[in-house]
Amino acid sequence: MASKGNWTIVFEDKMIIKNYAEGASEGIGYIISDDSFWNQSKFSNIWAIQYGASNISDEVEYRDETPHCSYTEADLGDISQFSSKWDAAHLSHLQNGWDNDNVEDETADEKIARLGARPTSYSS
Repeated sequence: MASKGNWTIVFEDKMIIKNYAEGASEGIGYIISDDSFWNQSKFSNIWAIQYGASNISDEVEYRDETPHCSYTEADLGDISQFSSKWDAAHLSHLQNGWDNDNVEDETADEKIARLGARPTSYSS
């Protein structure tokens, strides 16, 4: 891929990465272990996606010699099919972090006062 997008999807690794912003040097990625999702026929020839890239004609990279194209031209459906999976994985990560951030002899009310309420939703 010639440019970094807001979302990076790597099909071989079953990974979805939310980049902080265009050109950001790092992001947060999660492996999504959902074979029924990744094995959809519309994804069979795709190597990677850089959604929201500055070079729009280089958003979708194919496994074969098919020329790179924009996400819209690839006709893969709404990007939310990826971002919603990332959101669910990130919420689980946030909840696990909250659940495991304990102080000895701390009450539930004290934990909430220190950390805030346990996360119950996340939306990109």
